[in-house]
Amino acid sequence: MKTNELISMLSSQVDPVDTREVVRNVRIAILVGAAASLLAVVFVFGVRTDLNEIHAQVFLIAKLAFSLSVVILASHYLVKYIRPGGEFRVRFALTVLPFLAIMIIAAISLATAPRSHWETIVFGSYWLECLIAIPTVAVVPFAAVMSAIRLAAPTDLVRTGALAGLVAGGVSATAYALHCMDDLFPFIALWYGGTIVLCTVAGAVLGPKLLHW
Repeated sequence: MKTNELISMLSSQVDPVDTREVVRNVRIAILVGAAASLLAVVFVFGVRTDLNEIHAQVFLIAKLAFSLSVVILASHYLVKYIRPGGEFRVRFALTVLPFLAIMIIAAISLATAPRSHWETIVFGSYWLECLIAIPTVAVVPFAAVMSAIRLAAPTDLVRTGALAGLVAGGVSATAYALHCMDDLFPFIALWYGGTIVLCTVAGAVLGPKLLHW
């Protein structure tokens, strides 16, 4: 058999990837990861006890607005990116908008506060717990999303992994917001934003290892 005949035979036996099924699986994986994160926060850390107060409700909404916007934007680009040729058409600039917004608000908050209060405003009481909890809780949604993405056989493994990490970090931060009682914007910008970025970097590093066939 000639080489050309062998290539023709092999290529004729390759079934196309059903992108709709892959996208559906990714969305399901995100929902499963979100449910797992929520259960982990509720049963391991517990829900904050002051949610009947207006102050707590307002800042919880602010936290959720930030983290959910990250999840929505990142998942939107992720399902586009894993489609055939998606890596050539997708640009991720909009994924930084939630981070820019929270950083601007945090900067304004710091500028209007006395310098003697900056350390308390930035570190709060739960910075270490936040630093550990969000990446830890993000493990399950990251694993779920990566398992679904693997079926799509993406080509740019670094960026795919980074987007998966971004989604997982946002999902984890959303769940953790139900527990955390540090509400000031500089804290949210540094510790929520920073840990989500940490998850993104971890995803970029792990992507080639976990998605490589």
